[in-house]
Amino acid sequence: MGKRATGKIIALAGSVAALGIVIPMTVGSLSARTSATTSFDGEIADFYRARGGAPLWLAPKAGAAAPQLIQLLATAQSDHLNPRRYNVKALQRAFADAQTGNPAAIQRAEALFSAAFVTYAQDLKHDPGVGIIYVDKELKPTPASAGQLLAAASRAPSLADYVQQMGWMSPIYAKLRQAIASRIYRNAAEYRLLQLNLERARALPSGGTKYVIVNPPAARLYMYENGQVVDSMRVVAGRPDPIAQTPMMNAFIRFEALNPYWNSPPDITSRKLAPTILKEGRAYFTKRGYDVVDQFGENARVLDPMSVDWHAVAAGRVKVNLRQRPGPANSMGRMKFMFPNEQGIWLHDTPEKEKIEDAARLESNGCVRLEDAPRFARWLFNGRPPQTKGARPEQKVNLPQPVPLYITYLTAVPSGSSIVYFDDFYGKDRGQSQKFAGL
Repeated sequence: MGKRATGKIIALAGSVAALGIVIPMTVGSLSARTSATTSFDGEIADFYRARGGAPLWLAPKAGAAAPQLIQLLATAQSDHLNPRRYNVKALQRAFADAQTGNPAAIQRAEALFSAAFVTYAQDLKHDPGVGIIYVDKELKPTPASAGQLLAAASRAPSLADYVQQMGWMSPIYAKLRQAIASRIYRNAAEYRLLQLNLERARALPSGGTKYVIVNPPAARLYMYENGQVVDSMRVVAGRPDPIAQTPMMNAFIRFEALNPYWNSPPDITSRKLAPTILKEGRAYFTKRGYDVVDQFGENARVLDPMSVDWHAVAAGRVKVNLRQRPGPANSMGRMKFMFPNEQGIWLHDTPEKEKIEDAARLESNGCVRLEDAPRFARWLFNGRPPQTKGARPEQKVNLPQPVPLYITYLTAVPSGSSIVYFDDFYGKDRGQSQKFAGL
């Protein structure tokens, strides 16, 4: 599929008058609110009390934030939510009444808008249930508290922009949602793709942290700071066959390993390496830098490779631990970036730079090969990447601070004012279409 320009969410007509009024907000004033049942009256009251009752949505600097929020809620079906949950008509009436400058009307509108905003923002943030592996549970999407949501909104340089751009969600989510709400798609198939990818984007982060996104369909890695892409590079991700696909995964990158070993997966050992070992014999291990070990890890003991029945290994009847020593031909290159997980997935350097030039770039065994691992290391280590100390293998260097990594699967990706569509190499769109058929 090709490109299609996206549109922006159009704000409702009208502007907020410069009020300059300090409103005493009490818990009792929150009784008039959206149709959604709220359990955060106290938090909202505390938020306004902490700011001396000053308005948020109807403040002089709020601009079109209130009508922008009404527009979002009125089109909540784009988020697979029911707009009636947010009582949009009551918000519209409250907003109109507040434009008179009446303090009681402003107070009631503030209570309604804050309750509706918190309910909506919390409704959006949840695990989409699309098979993501949460290696670190802190990276599982969970709703923020009412106080946290309102505090973040109050800190935004422009509340109107914060609402329009859905600053509490991933910028990718916000742009896909805009495309759906503005009906910027050419046919039912593109609409369906936008829906499916919107669900996956729920698990991506918002705003100000430093984080990494890897998207195998696009064969790219993106480095984010303050909600913006600051760098990106090409990658080689897992092959389309089920045993080699790179899984969707949220995890913290915790350390870099210099001079890494490469531990050959059993299927690669059986299918690719064992037949060559049968031809070359012991010379294979000397020439290519492999060892047979009793186990992978720090306590591995090297075994005699000729004690192995390589015919049985090639036939898949026997499994063997085959490890490649660090060196120019090592499949991990000079470094790998670790987010320890049971699936054995990591990001790494590669000596096979020609693979990066391939158009599809889905040729790995599940791990992710990087176009420029040293550049990625510089970014992770804030411009001061670690250097190897001698030839010792597996030199572990912890990051200054763990960096969140989100391996996603997006076949519809915002690009400027357009949506770019990628092939469904892993078949996830087809597999999830039935699950979300009722959305």
